[in-house]
Amino acid sequence: MSTGGGRPSQLRAFVEELARAGVRDAVVCPGSRSTPLALALRAHDRIRVRVLIDERSAGFFALGIARTTRRAAVLLGTSGTAAVNFAPAVVEASLGRVPLVVLTADRPAELRDRGAPQTIDQDHLYGRHAKWFAELALMDEAPDTMAHVRSVAGRAVATAVEGPAGPVHLNLPLREPLIPTDDLGAIDGLIDEREPAAVGAPFAAAVTGRRTLDRDQVAAIARRLAAADRGLIVAGPLDDPGVNEPIVRLAAATGYPILADPLSGLRCGPHDRSLVLAHADHIARPGPWIDAHRPEIVIRFGAMPTSKPVTELMEAARPELFVVDGDGGWREAAVVPATFVHADAASAAGALADAVEGAMAAGKQPGAEPRSRWARAWLAAEQAASRVLDSWLDGLDEPFEGAPFRALGELLPAGGLLWAGNSMPVRDLDAWLPTGERAIRVLGNRGANGIDGVTSTALGSAAVSQGPVVLVVGDVSFLHDLGALVTARLHETNLLVVLVNNDGGGIFSLLPQARTEARGAGLPAHYEELFGTPHGIELGPIVEGFGFRRGVAGGGGYADLRAVIEAELGRPGLRVVELRTDRARNAELHQTAAAAVASALAALAGERERAG
Repeated sequence: MSTGGGRPSQLRAFVEELARAGVRDAVVCPGSRSTPLALALRAHDRIRVRVLIDERSAGFFALGIARTTRRAAVLLGTSGTAAVNFAPAVVEASLGRVPLVVLTADRPAELRDRGAPQTIDQDHLYGRHAKWFAELALMDEAPDTMAHVRSVAGRAVATAVEGPAGPVHLNLPLREPLIPTDDLGAIDGLIDEREPAAVGAPFAAAVTGRRTLDRDQVAAIARRLAAADRGLIVAGPLDDPGVNEPIVRLAAATGYPILADPLSGLRCGPHDRSLVLAHADHIARPGPWIDAHRPEIVIRFGAMPTSKPVTELMEAARPELFVVDGDGGWREAAVVPATFVHADAASAAGALADAVEGAMAAGKQPGAEPRSRWARAWLAAEQAASRVLDSWLDGLDEPFEGAPFRALGELLPAGGLLWAGNSMPVRDLDAWLPTGERAIRVLGNRGANGIDGVTSTALGSAAVSQGPVVLVVGDVSFLHDLGALVTARLHETNLLVVLVNNDGGGIFSLLPQARTEARGAGLPAHYEELFGTPHGIELGPIVEGFGFRRGVAGGGGYADLRAVIEAELGRPGLRVVELRTDRARNAELHQTAAAAVASALAALAGERERAG
């Protein structure tokens, strides 16, 4: 039996413990030093191994798997800069609360800091972005080493999935020879020492529970909600299907509208959506309507919402704010006074709904009818914004970057999965994804909000999804992740990519950098160079060069684009629909749509004032 790289039985036991802890997917990048681990993972019959040659793409691919399955995924790389290339995905997993178990192979201690090739300092390589770091000792024949290896594997998975979920990093030094001389077959009989009483149970496991509020805490918050007429529920990015019903129950009990971020899961599904608003990004913008409808109390679930106007509303109104976070976080970027409620969102919302109903009934306050005058005002604004935007888009006879999200909201079936790239696409998702009764799952990399790795993440998601998966992404983000096309060639996945191509950084056309008042900073002369960043690259030949189907949406309006997307939905393989737009014109169209909504809301405000 070879002692190089660790005993095959111990490596197999390590992988077996990963499987016993719930790991079903591993993404492996080729490398010499990681050979023993790669072979052990590949030999396990309960772990699906996918091999990717680009470490940065592989990191995001694994992230997509973990986000979609809500299980920890394993990511394996060799030593040196290969491990560094996992860092962007590790950061996103940390801030986005996605469970990853990152395994990096390393040289043994005697070869470190001596100029040995492909050797860097991998100790705490990902810093505080890793929830836990451990380096395994070189494996030997000792039973204690076997027990330690198994314990670390189980602890790594348990730590990754425990809230807040995130990445765990294990560094494994392996000594040559790296090719095991023994059979890497069945694991049976290799790990019976210190075996738990229940055969097949993990050697190390954790039992954790969700945080809940006690009765007095629920009653105290409920009294505040019951006493305040002008309240809102803000549902930020969430990925918990069990939270929808409790939140809509709380909305019904309080009469508070729900400002639903598209990543909250509340816009689409069979739950009651009568108080769910999809156009808060437009409604919350400065103007006479929002000036007359500032909330006095807000309860927020999930991460910070995508919409900047909603955040600015919190800064301007400074309501009494409750932030519910079952993982004990402190996420409140508006930097306003807040009470952080460290309790499970679903249980807290349900308990508060019951308590508010009881408080309202005991106080004989008018609360049985959920659509109070306050709620009806917000719903009227929602309906006005929806009518204006739908009419405006239907009458448009040219390409528009928000159009794909309305089309996909109408076309994706229940079980479909919609990914939005960062920068401009996720903002258009917020503004244009409608509500609907079909359970469409909407996801994005909103931990660090980076444009890198988005296509790879969507490919990983598509690899483990049953229904259709669609990604809407910008051209700069797409170019940033061309390694994903290699991944797509190696692993057949069904993914429709709607590529919004405006030849550069379109979002800057809507930011202060593009405004004429920036002349004093010399921006007119340098805007395109520093921010517009036109690349002039024809993306079609690149896509087709990899062997993928690519189409171009016509130069017409919404109906034309919708027809193209509908024709591509459900087709196998990777398909790219390119929507070409002009950055300057796109900014004008966004401003025109926003002005139309603002006019409709001003009319509503005038009607309210005349009504007294």
